[in-house]
Amino acid sequence: MTQTQSEILFTRAQESIPGGVNSPVRAFRGVGGVPRFIARGQGSSIYDVDGNEYIDYICSWGPLILGHRPPDVIEALTAVLDVGTSFGAPTGREVELAELIVDAVPSVEMVRLVNSGTEATMSALRVARGFTGRTLTVKFEGCYHGHVDSLLVKAGSGVATLGIPDTAGVPKEFADTTIALPYNDLDRVEQVFSERGDKIAAVITEPVSGNMGCVPPQPGFLEGLRRITERHGSLLIFDEVMTGFRLSYGGAQQLYGITPDLTTMGKIIGGGLPLAAYGGRADIMKKVAPVGPIYQAGTLSGNPLAVTAGIAMLHYLEQHPEVYDALEERAAQLTSYVPEGVCVNRVGSMFTFFFQPGPVTDFESAKRSDTARFGRFFHFLLDHGVYFPPSQFEAGFLSAAHTDRDIAKTMSTIREFFESQ
Repeated sequence: MTQTQSEILFTRAQESIPGGVNSPVRAFRGVGGVPRFIARGQGSSIYDVDGNEYIDYICSWGPLILGHRPPDVIEALTAVLDVGTSFGAPTGREVELAELIVDAVPSVEMVRLVNSGTEATMSALRVARGFTGRTLTVKFEGCYHGHVDSLLVKAGSGVATLGIPDTAGVPKEFADTTIALPYNDLDRVEQVFSERGDKIAAVITEPVSGNMGCVPPQPGFLEGLRRITERHGSLLIFDEVMTGFRLSYGGAQQLYGITPDLTTMGKIIGGGLPLAAYGGRADIMKKVAPVGPIYQAGTLSGNPLAVTAGIAMLHYLEQHPEVYDALEERAAQLTSYVPEGVCVNRVGSMFTFFFQPGPVTDFESAKRSDTARFGRFFHFLLDHGVYFPPSQFEAGFLSAAHTDRDIAKTMSTIREFFESQ
């Protein structure tokens, strides 16, 4: 049988790249089969190296809220190529993007640009420890905050997909600084703080989890975290790498009306290029070097390409608030069909079809899903031109480029799968 170009490339890749991929979930280990190698994207679609077209519900894991190659972003990137790619020195564009973020995100009075969500969460934790003089962090099982050593305890995302309980290479001493609790369990948070509250620097959480699948906060959970951390002098960190500028222009914190002390952002603020940030109260951020004693640096931080794409993206979203109404409407339509025995979770344009009756409110309940059946579902959709995340434990995303026709075809394909079972 003649091999596809994706199969040929995957064979080649495994000789020079661990597992043949540069991020584990791309390897299709959670669903089986050979990953599709993508040649290009346009609007709501991606095209693989064999010429197959797919309606894309990964959207590069969230940043492509306007779809692939949105004209405003592409035009801005084309123009900045005449300027340069990196200077290792400040530029006016960095100031403009920082001002956009400060104006948009309720908790952010000052912001530092970095290159990835992992850098952002790693830096925010360092700042929290330096500001409070404490060492412990509370996180929640199934929430993934990048591959930071101390935060890979009971992480979701690719760690959950591959069934790795806690990754090798993380010294026990690092892991011991992290207390992992069930998501949405406020009683456990209260208990831990009553026992060790004076040693806890911060609580970090995804305000809406996207890394064990889409799991929303239950009523009172985020409010409770805010109340408990304030009472004990700990900082509350919202990891809005996924939710920032996606659930609303001001992120999940604006949607839920909860103001954390620090916020990490990524994905959308880079307009599809590698860029992230952390920010928060000015008194906290002024502890960061060069004005304070907490060191963090990055040669490529605020590079002209990523910053320019981010400015174009945020300007568009600021000037077109109707984008969020359209995303809400189409996402509600997409998830309106709930097959028997399936739990569908959705917040805004983030969603997951969990292959179990539900409810899914935390990592333990998410893990009860039938991953083998999800794998069959994934491949059925893929064979019919619909590209869902290749893992039960990853959220899907819509973009403003998705059309009513895209949604109708996707819903028809989903119905066809379940009716054929």
